[in-house]
Amino acid sequence: MKAAVWYGQKDVRVVDVPEPLTPQPGWVKVEVAWCGICGSDLHEYLAGPIFIPVNEPHPLTGATAPLILGHEFSGKIVEVGEGVKDFKVGDRVAPDACQVCWECYWCKRMEYSACEKLAFTGLANDGAFARYVNVPAYTLYHLPDSMTDEQGALVEPLAVGMHAVRRAPVIAGDNVVVIGAGTIGLASLQCARAAGAKQVIVIEMAKARKEFAKKLGATAVIDPAVCDPVAEVYKLTDGIGADVTIECVGGEKTGPLSVACTRRRGIAVPVGIFERPSSLHFNDLVFTEREIKGSLAYTGEFAPVISMINDGRLNAEAMITGKIGLDDIIAKGFDELVNHKDTNIKIIVSPR
Repeated sequence: MKAAVWYGQKDVRVVDVPEPLTPQPGWVKVEVAWCGICGSDLHEYLAGPIFIPVNEPHPLTGATAPLILGHEFSGKIVEVGEGVKDFKVGDRVAPDACQVCWECYWCKRMEYSACEKLAFTGLANDGAFARYVNVPAYTLYHLPDSMTDEQGALVEPLAVGMHAVRRAPVIAGDNVVVIGAGTIGLASLQCARAAGAKQVIVIEMAKARKEFAKKLGATAVIDPAVCDPVAEVYKLTDGIGADVTIECVGGEKTGPLSVACTRRRGIAVPVGIFERPSSLHFNDLVFTEREIKGSLAYTGEFAPVISMINDGRLNAEAMITGKIGLDDIIAKGFDELVNHKDTNIKIIVSPR
């Protein structure tokens, strides 16, 4: 079968690879319907390895590069391993990406995104930019018949946004700032609105992404290229600042910006993947009692996200700006997102 394989920085190739074998006990084999190109995939493409193990085998999976990318996906189960009871051949599913040990302190508390040996499908084990992928059954969530496969492929990034909103947590009446209106920014925007935020103010420069933010419920959109975003945030919040700021870019300037936008005793939640360090004066926390809460992936948010897509509270389709085949994943996928991010949000890939 063909697959998109990461070999190194700016070296992703569509090549022929063996089809996955019969799944091991507790695992299933999924025929992939659609798989989205994630910001994490782009970070690995442009600046990796970040999550991908290169020099030593991953402590949980034993895998090293080259690896098949892809973790935002939906599909149909075609084979089940021994001991799998809650899923059967033919079930439509959206798997989460977290492969974990279930033995460490955090796993035992169901805080599995903090697992000591955390691995991600498509980053520390072969992923879903291929026709078939084997994944643990504990990562699976049923998709209702009323949801499309395309919607199913957006469950994962929407769950990332919901986890960030819950990490804060955002509560009814909060003023929220979201920095960046890419996929995770728009997911966080929608989840903050669903949580009852009074305002969701989005900071974004790209014209098309600003329009997406407005359509998906932003109460205001600030362009930092034409004004002081911190001053505008304080103006829109009666001089107080945001109760919660969610950073979805991973830039050297956007991390400190998220703290600056946040009110005294408020909470900044970084979600973006940072390719390099940035600078923060800790007096900006000490003197104001602001908090920073990191947010990685999710811990159980798939089920509510599926329910909220299904009943219309979250709009998955609106974020899809391209559908391509696997052979076009570099030119019309990775390079398109890198070079034309102003006009793209989520490009999904069919490996069939």
